[in-house]
Amino acid sequence: MLTARIVLFGDTHLGFDLPAKPRTDRRLRGEDFFANFRRVLDYAVETRADALVHGGDVFDTSRVHRSIAERAFEALHQVAEGGIPVVIVPGNHDRSRLPPSLWLGHPNIQVFHRPGTVTLSLRGMRVAFAGFPFAWGDLRQSFGEIVRCTGVEAAEADARFLCMHHTVAGASVGPNGYTFRSGSDVIPRGSLPGSLAGVLSGHIHRHQVLEGAHPPVFYPGSIERTSFAEQDERKGFLELTVRKRGRAAGVEGARFIELPARPMVKLPVPAGLPPGELRTFLARAAASLATDSVVRVEPPENDAGPPEELTAALLRSTFPPSMNVEVRRRFVRGER
Repeated sequence: MLTARIVLFGDTHLGFDLPAKPRTDRRLRGEDFFANFRRVLDYAVETRADALVHGGDVFDTSRVHRSIAERAFEALHQVAEGGIPVVIVPGNHDRSRLPPSLWLGHPNIQVFHRPGTVTLSLRGMRVAFAGFPFAWGDLRQSFGEIVRCTGVEAAEADARFLCMHHTVAGASVGPNGYTFRSGSDVIPRGSLPGSLAGVLSGHIHRHQVLEGAHPPVFYPGSIERTSFAEQDERKGFLELTVRKRGRAAGVEGARFIELPARPMVKLPVPAGLPPGELRTFLARAAASLATDSVVRVEPPENDAGPPEELTAALLRSTFPPSMNVEVRRRFVRGER
């Protein structure tokens, strides 16, 4: 019996809150994303994973600063240099393409800038990884042709995986568990080729595995919380165990490995709070929170407007520099 391990992660959104030339000395959340990115890579190296797959949205924007891109690519190059194949699918935030870099030229790094398939020998198994960059437009019409162009079903392999950055019907998101059922950008489960051992995908920030009659879809989720819609979600990555029994190979285990995530707290200002008491209220609230909290100050419902003294200077003076603080836009006059 042959066994191989695949480390799957995605939606790293490197560059999030990480300007090349910061204008203030406040804490930047972008370093949290890079720290977790590094933790995944270190885990793959330390445990001698057989392959590392990134499901897309490597960066938070396609216009990522060169220094951020090179920092990420050098780290991936180090993994590849250690003998671990790296497979990457560009996502929608990447605008379906990663910036060019000499680091990506390593023979152990495969970036799917167009549909294709690469077959790797992992612990004596032939494992085919097909992939394509984020596809725009009506996937109900184009998905079948995109998969055909990858050549995955013709690949001679013990196990075939499709790597992508898309929404599959049945995936759920948000605090209320909204489930995608249909839409031009939602792939029906029945459209997934039955020859696949699994689909390795990014795009959905909540970790989940879609199982059933069709090939399983593995979503590792994002490595950090990118919005308050994710404030209660655990963040991490997946370790897939692929085993070959007889002539067939498939996924026999998918372990979710949790990463540290900053606590996110919504802080509503009480209605009718006298302007002179705002500083005291905020200071007391800050003292009760974890020192690394990400805080959003929110206006009271049906309030007439923001307290006059709610300023950036006030927030900086009442919350420690180890926290990140934002103000909900409804606090801004003229946007109510």
